[in-house]
Amino acid sequence: MTARAARREQWFDRCVGRAVLPSVRGMTTSPASAASTLTATFHVSPYKTVRDPLPSWDRAQPATWPATTCTLVSGEREAVLVDGLVTEAESLALTDWIVGSGKRLTRVYVTHGHGDHFLGLGGTLAAFPGADLVCLPQVAPEAAAQASAGGRAVWEGIFPGQLPAELVAPGPFDGELEVEGRPLHVVDVGRSDTTPTTVVHVPDADLVLSGDVAYDGIHPYLAAADAAGRREWLAALDAVERLGARRVVTGHRDPGAPDEDAARVLDQTRRYLVDYDEAVAASDSAAELIARVTARYGHLGNPYTLHLSAAGAFPAASGA
Repeated sequence: MTARAARREQWFDRCVGRAVLPSVRGMTTSPASAASTLTATFHVSPYKTVRDPLPSWDRAQPATWPATTCTLVSGEREAVLVDGLVTEAESLALTDWIVGSGKRLTRVYVTHGHGDHFLGLGGTLAAFPGADLVCLPQVAPEAAAQASAGGRAVWEGIFPGQLPAELVAPGPFDGELEVEGRPLHVVDVGRSDTTPTTVVHVPDADLVLSGDVAYDGIHPYLAAADAAGRREWLAALDAVERLGARRVVTGHRDPGAPDEDAARVLDQTRRYLVDYDEAVAASDSAAELIARVTARYGHLGNPYTLHLSAAGAFPAASGA
């Protein structure tokens, strides 16, 4: 066994040795503390077809956008939503889900500046007139660009005719995030598939909402992360782990994901980043990179994301 293979086996041993916590699909409950008053429920919007995939993609199969997660952190009467959606139809379904919770939405917090997590939220905000849409100040410039005319053109190219008439973007916010006086801690962890990026720690629910820092059962989007960026991303995963929560809900999550166990979710993303880094170094083309990663991670959802990542790693050869 080579030294590299031995390191991989040691990593697997650590992953397998960690306990998997029981969970209820779609719900993260608060811990059994009398002082805990918040619960978190999550809504997963399914994979959706994208138009005009890259030349590397086999068009006999539909290219898709990854399933996307929104989480409602609720008290007795009020709630904060963490991250939203992009198309009008899925945002309407999200709004119906929030209304069905019986909670009054007071705020929507956006973890990072990618438009698939907020551009379609206009209808949700209209249904809850007192709610605002916010992000940290350092995230706001990228978010605003996504909602601009140029940003709209990009997203219309991906989802033609599916965006709402008016796109929305979060405004800068540097106060305290809370629900009925209970804290939600926002942490800038540096990089995920974009930078800057943040996570939300909900101590009452023993939970971190990771945005795109971690992926669950889906290929991470790596087109914008070079080798240095991938190292920064690994450091962001370590920062999430140091928060000590037992559960992590990711911004992109396969609908069949088994649980929200933090050890499993973080190790899955960490392992992928390291293996992807090695695959890039060993490959001479996007096609070779796709083949290497698929051999190890062919079971993951949304393989089209891998094609986007490979096009970022080898832009000239891929035609990107």
